[in-house]
Amino acid sequence: MHLIGDIAAIRYPLPAPGSVTPADLYFDACEQAERLRAEEAERLEAASEGLDADPLLLALEDAKARKAAADAEIRRLLAYGREFHGTRPYHLDTLSQASGMTISGIRTAYGTGEIEAVEHAVRREADRRTAKSPTKAAHDG
Repeated sequence: MHLIGDIAAIRYPLPAPGSVTPADLYFDACEQAERLRAEEAERLEAASEGLDADPLLLALEDAKARKAAADAEIRRLLAYGREFHGTRPYHLDTLSQASGMTISGIRTAYGTGEIEAVEHAVRREADRRTAKSPTKAAHDG
């Protein structure tokens, strides 16, 4: 059993034949996956030895952290689509299809924290003045 190598292979699978476009880059894509596997195996081995921890559990914790980061990014993107497009925000049904969320889920997916994070990232205030907008809350107070 090669636990660390197996975990790296799961994390960075080789591309399936015919899945790389243009086809002449298939070999390069395989080399890149092998390189990423080697880097991941080295990282996992160092982390598991340094922390005296199980590599599979470390990989699962890492995947969980990446998932949480992706979820947070989705919430910020939804806030951007709804709150930063003036009088023409993205429609809920369009965002629902793109995000894989329900319309009601989109309405509750983000709040003032995400709006503030987007304001900081794009260096401007939200265009919409909804109940969620921190600028509206500041003006109402």
